[in-house]
Amino acid sequence: MDIPKAMEQGKKLKILYIITKSNWGGAQRYVFDLATSLPREDFEPVVAFGGNGQLKEKLETAGVLTISILALDRDIGVFKEFRAFANILKVVRDTKPDLIHLNSSKAGILGALAARLNNIYIFLHNLHPKPYTLHPSRVIFTAHGWPFKEKRDSFTKKLLEYTSWLTIILSDKTIVVSRDDLERVSRFLFIKPKVILVHNGINTPHFKERANARYALSEKIGSRPDGKLWIGSIAELTGNKGLDYAIEATKNVPDCCYVIIGGGEDKEKLKKMIEDAALEKKVFLAGQTDNAASLLKAFDIFLLPSLKEGLPYVLLEAGAAGLPVVATNVGGVPEIIDDMKSGIVIKAKRPKEIEEVLKFLIDHPEKRKEFGEQLQKTVEEKFTLERMVRETIKVYTSEATHERSL
Repeated sequence: MDIPKAMEQGKKLKILYIITKSNWGGAQRYVFDLATSLPREDFEPVVAFGGNGQLKEKLETAGVLTISILALDRDIGVFKEFRAFANILKVVRDTKPDLIHLNSSKAGILGALAARLNNIYIFLHNLHPKPYTLHPSRVIFTAHGWPFKEKRDSFTKKLLEYTSWLTIILSDKTIVVSRDDLERVSRFLFIKPKVILVHNGINTPHFKERANARYALSEKIGSRPDGKLWIGSIAELTGNKGLDYAIEATKNVPDCCYVIIGGGEDKEKLKKMIEDAALEKKVFLAGQTDNAASLLKAFDIFLLPSLKEGLPYVLLEAGAAGLPVVATNVGGVPEIIDDMKSGIVIKAKRPKEIEEVLKFLIDHPEKRKEFGEQLQKTVEEKFTLERMVRETIKVYTSEATHERSL
């Protein structure tokens, strides 16, 4: 492997991570894992984001420098985007990173534009003799599931496709976390050598014992669920997670309860749905929980009814816990689960299908055991954090050895 000159000279490579939101989701987990796992003797991570959420707290506890970017959030507004762009440009100029690693769609396009503009400024600066020389930054973008995969009108989908293509073009390298995301952009022009697949990976979480995990969840929801079997989901309460289809499916599944861990914008909508269907004693919203993965062994079956995914961390965590999993065939899910061998893969938006496979698993405890063991083996062999970090470092060192471009 080529060693970047900065590292040969004993200088650390400074990597500026930029992500749109600082809440705690899959993309934020990815940034945290990379920033805290890089060898500190070789790399200097800095993480910038919108807001002051849980990501900020976790990074600062881990000793990673953080920067909050004003006006950077998921909501779209013309003047807000100009402000966010200007603030990102200032962060890039102030930090002077060797590599800029962008995450999430908005941070991707705004960050790539800001990096290119700053590199043009550096090129012009270096045309004339100066007391010092500035160095342009290489740009890496990670797509955590393409935004045009979401349910949108045709015009919006085309606009998002163009924006995604432009982000790839403006970046020196784009990392995708699933083969599905790689295939989705295979028809885009001029991008083939720029895109590389690096699957997400995890360290095995610390899991509470079953009884302790159930007690903790019972405390959070204010009662002890009556169901003999516990079905569980950990998800942000948004439309993309398909939780309304899962709630509808549980109506006719006997001898079980369904516990959903997570917070989000659809909380009241889902709460009303549960009340209207008189499912208050069967379906429970446990709310946002720190270190939610530690509670996974409370469940007998894990359910991921998503409409859109990249390569979901929570599925890897459920696998590490040895749980049988039912998940929709979106994003990288089929790359983790071998249908009817290490879990059950179903179509999205099919509550009847969810109902049928849950009944099947309830009636076949030997299949629950078999699926859980097989998925646990898959995660331990193929989806480790050590592998993800190693492959990402290869991307960093490869980009750092390139002649830096505008």
